Amino acid sequence: MIRVLLTVLAVSTALTGIAGAASPVDERVVHDVAAQLRCVVCQNLSVADSPSETANQMRQIIRERLAAGESPEQVRAYFVQKYGQWILLSPPKEGFNLLVWVVPFVGLGAGLVLVAVVLRRWSRKPAAGPPTPVDPAMRERIRREMSGGPRP
Repeated sequence: MIRVLLTVLAVSTALTGIAGAASPVDERVVHDVAAQLRCVVCQNLSVADSPSETANQMRQIIRERLAAGESPEQVRAYFVQKYGQWILLSPPKEGFNLLVWVVPFVGLGAGLVLVAVVLRRWSRKPAAGPPTPVDPAMRERIRREMSGGPRP
């Protein structure tokens, strides 16, 4: 009887040790990793923000892999290997993906230069030459109209 109790106590201690061996996972790290991954169901939401069951399962996989000792980079690499680069909400800043990061700033700069050139052209005043002489008959007509006199 004592042997059975000791065996049960040893087994329960071993199981508790195995269960406790997995380090506790910081939920902020789980959220940070999930926020960088695209939900495969919602597609315009991150795994952290998606209410779908698939996203819930993906968060659980993230939690399990982090508890097993993998780094956040290794967890992201697992999902990239499984789903491809598409799973990342923000593409890596290398190779062809670099265009996604550079083109908006180049476009913004070109737009600002274009606006500056257009504003400069609009604000330029044309070179003023000598005033056109007004003939005496027109001058008399203008004077009469301004004074409110009779009209011909």
